[in-house]
Amino acid sequence: MPVHNPFAAAAARAVANVLEMEADLFSVTAPPRPELGDFAVGCFPAAKVAREAPPRIAARVAEAFTPDEMFESATAAGPFVNFRARRGAMYQWLIGTALGTGAGALVDRSTGEGQTICIDFSSPNISKHLAYHHIRSTVIGHALVNLYRAVGYRVIGINHLGDWGTTHGMLIAAYKKWGAEPIDVNALNNLYVRFREAMKSDPSLEAEGRAWFKKLEDGNPEARKLWSHFREVSLVEFQQVYDQLGVTFDEVKGESEFEDRMQPVIDMLEVKGLTSISEGALVVSLDDHDLPPLLLRKQDGATLYATRDLAAAIYRWESYHFARNLYVVDRGQGVHFKQLFLTLGKAGFDWAARCAHVPFGLVRVHGKKTGTRTGNVVLLKEVLSEAIERSSERIRANDPAMSDDGVAETARQVGVGAVVFANLVSQREKDVDFEMEDVLSVTGDSGPYLQYAHARCASILRKAEGLEAAADVDPAPLTADAEWAVARKLSDFADAVARAADGNEPHIVSRYLLDLCAVFNRWYNTGNDDPSLRVLVADPASSRARLSLVATTRAVLAEGLGLLGLAAPDAM
Repeated sequence: MPVHNPFAAAAARAVANVLEMEADLFSVTAPPRPELGDFAVGCFPAAKVAREAPPRIAARVAEAFTPDEMFESATAAGPFVNFRARRGAMYQWLIGTALGTGAGALVDRSTGEGQTICIDFSSPNISKHLAYHHIRSTVIGHALVNLYRAVGYRVIGINHLGDWGTTHGMLIAAYKKWGAEPIDVNALNNLYVRFREAMKSDPSLEAEGRAWFKKLEDGNPEARKLWSHFREVSLVEFQQVYDQLGVTFDEVKGESEFEDRMQPVIDMLEVKGLTSISEGALVVSLDDHDLPPLLLRKQDGATLYATRDLAAAIYRWESYHFARNLYVVDRGQGVHFKQLFLTLGKAGFDWAARCAHVPFGLVRVHGKKTGTRTGNVVLLKEVLSEAIERSSERIRANDPAMSDDGVAETARQVGVGAVVFANLVSQREKDVDFEMEDVLSVTGDSGPYLQYAHARCASILRKAEGLEAAADVDPAPLTADAEWAVARKLSDFADAVARAADGNEPHIVSRYLLDLCAVFNRWYNTGNDDPSLRVLVADPASSRARLSLVATTRAVLAEGLGLLGLAAPDAM
């Protein structure tokens, strides 16, 4: 993968030029110890071509190096060439870009230029609450939308609502049997749970639910009217939570909107000879891949969500001609997506190879998995409300002078951000254990810890008393190693964003921001031991240069938090 830091890219080019190879073949990392240099380039890719040991190649490259405007030296260390950057030049690039154009300009947008990505995320079932377990698809998908846009892609964020299928027939049957007034999501959810529970003692209810869904598919006026009302009530409820999270979509389509596309898809698969009958159901056999068959239509003629997923995928290709089509769905659906993509491939759609499942682990609250069917539901809106309320109490205690409006807005930013970050800080396929006290902590790997660092930067800048950070500041006073450590970490921002998008792993940016805060806090705390290293000192030139580094850190933190879906408060 190409590197996006111009200094790292220049280091790779310097090695490649000597060896007459492509720069993209060389990876660039940080040396194991700062005293060895700033950028290390491994010479392993050249070993096979040159038939020479990597350490000898590294020595040859280092010997051929001539100092330039970016690097003052290059030395060999085993199989690596370690380059030492000219600090002034890198400070000028970092500060000038972040404060002149914006921290987003540190990221290379050419990666996705002219390409479109579809990202299917959140995608809850209607007539049910947005439960806390919906948080993972929602916030991981939202972060991926932001990350792909940051590297230049046109992104279509899609909320593919589960508003069709047998469960909706069950809900209509439950409503007809027991009623519910007023009709709201809480009442609908209770009806569904009650119906599932009653099915355990009365198996005939399942057939009743299937019959109502068949009526719904056949256009029965009563079934359609009830289903439409349930859908409208659900969308209003969902939007309230999405607004709290700051999540938006470019396209909201329910499975129902592909109703008229399902039969053409089935006809197409039949013409291609891909369908067969298994136990009365119409299927696509996948025995050649050791997978269960993909069910297209049940014995009673009702369609399944796999049929609608096929239709939706074809619609997305026809509409967007995507470079990638991603489905941010829990890992439990892994087999379904293998079946889906293989069926599309068998049907002759070359773009099936561009489709990918982005799986993630479970989320547990107090050690327990939650679920709608069992009635063991923790509502997402209630988790957010509790996080906001607790944040409000802490902010008021920490800053009694803050206005009521300020407390309310900051508590919303911190509370919501804490919940979001708790689901992005780990690799997405890992399970997440949610504990509110840990999530809201201003220490450790938490959202509030990052937001507090941003607020600290803002506070330092407010105290500058007339001195201002500037894009064209003279960086000469920035001579301390602790300051340089901050700059080195800031220079890694573009690469962290690029790797996070490339691997569909928002946690890479999460970990990067935690590391950035750690080195920034170490620099800030050096002033406690050595007053001459404080940001604000008697010498105006030193203060301006350090303020500019603080402002750059603040800008990168704000940009990174925004990519993850977190706000960046100026006070906490």
